[in-house]
Amino acid sequence: MRCLVTGVAGFIGSHLAERLIQEGYEVIGIDCFLDYYPQEIKRQNLTTLLASPRFRFVEDNLLTADLSRLLDGVEVVFHQAAQAGVRASWGTQFAIYTENNILATQRLLEACVQHPLHKFVYASTSSVYGDTPQLPMQEESILKPVSPYGVSKLAGEHLCYLYWKHDGIPTISLRYFTVFGPRQRPDMAFHRFIRALQRDEEIVIYGDGHQTRDFTYVSDVVEANLLAMRSPLSGEVFNIGGGSRVSLLEALHVLENIMAKPLRLRYDSVQKGDMRHTYADISRAQKQLGYSPRISLAEGLREEVRWLEGGG
Repeated sequence: MRCLVTGVAGFIGSHLAERLIQEGYEVIGIDCFLDYYPQEIKRQNLTTLLASPRFRFVEDNLLTADLSRLLDGVEVVFHQAAQAGVRASWGTQFAIYTENNILATQRLLEACVQHPLHKFVYASTSSVYGDTPQLPMQEESILKPVSPYGVSKLAGEHLCYLYWKHDGIPTISLRYFTVFGPRQRPDMAFHRFIRALQRDEEIVIYGDGHQTRDFTYVSDVVEANLLAMRSPLSGEVFNIGGGSRVSLLEALHVLENIMAKPLRLRYDSVQKGDMRHTYADISRAQKQLGYSPRISLAEGLREEVRWLEGGG
């Protein structure tokens, strides 16, 4: 089976493509190296993949690429590509999000109409929920994103649904909850916290530190993608979380114990678009996909620390 992974040089995309190669699939990966973070980091993510004869890399943009040619022979699409970042999505920057998160998704789905697929798996986010009082968050909750980024990813979900409804594209959307692990983007919290501890620098906390997150290790997210690919279901949405709700301060103390370095915290105001709490109800994914997160927060943080200490 031939798979297409968009955003293949990114944090999750590179892990997913490596797992697919390990499982015996042929993988085409596409990435245009958006400048949200340094290109050399993304190219380093491709090192293992480029050594495999079952991997082919295409450097191109979904907005301009010949998608018909790209999809030739492809049976499964894993659409991981997106412009990331909640805090960067405001103001004039939103144009970048509409292009790369909405228009690129629509263009890819439209191209898939002429290329029958076994599955189209879309990477969504917990940001679509916004500050809902309903915890844990359930797939049928009313969705009120509080950031332009969340709005753009929700639009992608809606596009997946309508292309399934009207054109029969077998889509499944996965709402990722705060993914962490090796290769995590440098702007993401744990990456920044670990670097600050390594350098004996202050860690900036936006808010009071009692905000909670459902942290999900990257290998569990990869497993969810494979389960979605193998599922007979289509037109569905699933929460993919780590199975627990932890405050930011609690997570920092776990990291403090792992690294055996004292925390130096500085508190700042809450950032626009930040959600107060996230917590995934994963019962639907457990029942219908067979999803079950395996990696604990402490175990996953040890792996991320090990990666960063090794020069990641």
